[in-house]
Amino acid sequence: MKTLRLILGDQLNLSHSWFNQVNDDQLYLMAEMRQETDYVKHHVQKVVGFFSSMRNFANTLEDRGYNILYFKIGDRNNPQNLPDLIKTTISENNIEKFEYQLPDEYRLDVQLKEIGESISIPTEVFDTEHFYTSRDELKNHFKGKKQLLMESFYRMMRKKHHILMNNDQPEGGNWNFDHSNRKKWDGSPNIPKELSFNKDVSELLEEIKKAELNTFGNIDAENFPWPTTYEECKRLLEFFCSDLLKHFGDYQDALHTDEKYLFHSRLSFAMNSKMLSPQEVIVTVVDYYYEHKNQIHISQVEGFIRQILGWREYMRGVYWKEMPAYAKMNKLENHNPLPDFFWTGKIKMNCLHKAIGQSLDDAYAHHIQRLMVIGNYALLTQVHPDEVDAWYLGVYMDAIEWVEITNTRGMSQFADGGLVATKPYVSSANYINKMGNYCKECSYSHTVKSGENSCPFNALYWNFLEEKKAHFKNNQRMSMMLSLLEKKSKEELNELQERARNIIAQPDQF
Repeated sequence: MKTLRLILGDQLNLSHSWFNQVNDDQLYLMAEMRQETDYVKHHVQKVVGFFSSMRNFANTLEDRGYNILYFKIGDRNNPQNLPDLIKTTISENNIEKFEYQLPDEYRLDVQLKEIGESISIPTEVFDTEHFYTSRDELKNHFKGKKQLLMESFYRMMRKKHHILMNNDQPEGGNWNFDHSNRKKWDGSPNIPKELSFNKDVSELLEEIKKAELNTFGNIDAENFPWPTTYEECKRLLEFFCSDLLKHFGDYQDALHTDEKYLFHSRLSFAMNSKMLSPQEVIVTVVDYYYEHKNQIHISQVEGFIRQILGWREYMRGVYWKEMPAYAKMNKLENHNPLPDFFWTGKIKMNCLHKAIGQSLDDAYAHHIQRLMVIGNYALLTQVHPDEVDAWYLGVYMDAIEWVEITNTRGMSQFADGGLVATKPYVSSANYINKMGNYCKECSYSHTVKSGENSCPFNALYWNFLEEKKAHFKNNQRMSMMLSLLEKKSKEELNELQERARNIIAQPDQF
């Protein structure tokens, strides 16, 4: 029986059981498609990174003796969409069975099911063999519960997989060292020079331009910094362990104008494309920690493990539990357009100028830049979550819908009404100043509450609380801030709201 096996662009797992042995009756299909480049506008580095990784993956399989049919974006005979791609390949190669791995995006899951039902040959579906959890594990864990508390899920995962555990107790005596993960970086300790792969992707970039793909953002075609092979991903993981891990936890929430990466691993693209598995990452990091316990505190490691074993698996579980309704949630009824400066970085507010400018330059920002600078601003200015989703999904190298939308629409924009976050992640300028040095170099004052010299975050924050207070009246975690809001005089509140309305109406002027 001649079998067609589809490999999507985020299924680059060389350790998958599909590749345990070569079979001449199996044909592996991969394609760069307009269907995937055009459904949202993508950063050019993201497109280059995925196409380059896909080509390297296909070449590796071919070198190992597997039969590969690969369509490049500019190939004349490329159908550019999954239904035509699969049906044409089946017809032209006398295929008798179609197989695919479970996709991680809902739209592709629906599409592949429809394709399977529309063809006359048998279809078989396989797991991607990547995640710690199945699609339904989180849903089953929280069955009958009112809240989807990540901490509960995280502890279950630690116990189940025996990660950072001493028998039935957590390593270091605490489940969570989040309180130790909030230090401001002021130039010390020294941050090692980042590991960059500096590859020439000029030819691929020319193909993308010739195909007239509609991308945005910046790229240095002669010095592409991202890993696009398993070997490079492994090197990045080893570099994180040897050079960054010992300070990661302390400064994972820090912000600094001179340091884009600080002690962050930059492994999310490697994992979300499945070149690296979360198991390999966690085992490598935990093994390194146990070998160097006299040099590395548990708080550095636990903070990292929590992001992968806890948050990453948790967000995927929420995605499959709540889709497709999740993609339409807008509980706070926000409807404003995304400001133009999200596409240019041209804004006077230094924190946004730096965070968005970095996103456009590098297709990268760490979680606090995404959540407490860019996302905070989008929520306070009440931008429609559809527009926020589309921007985040397009701009970041690691953004795939299953992990992007739950972080953006859920945690960042509170559009799900509190399924993911128990309160909205909003703040005035005080938090941004506390965590970094953006405010020192800004033309606005973070300490001034109102007036032309005041940081826009201050007026926006109190305006948001006033306008949305009905949504939070029963939220215990918001009670203190709503109490402070009530104590403001009518005159002060009117002044704050007037400035906030001006900022929202003319965002590119600030």
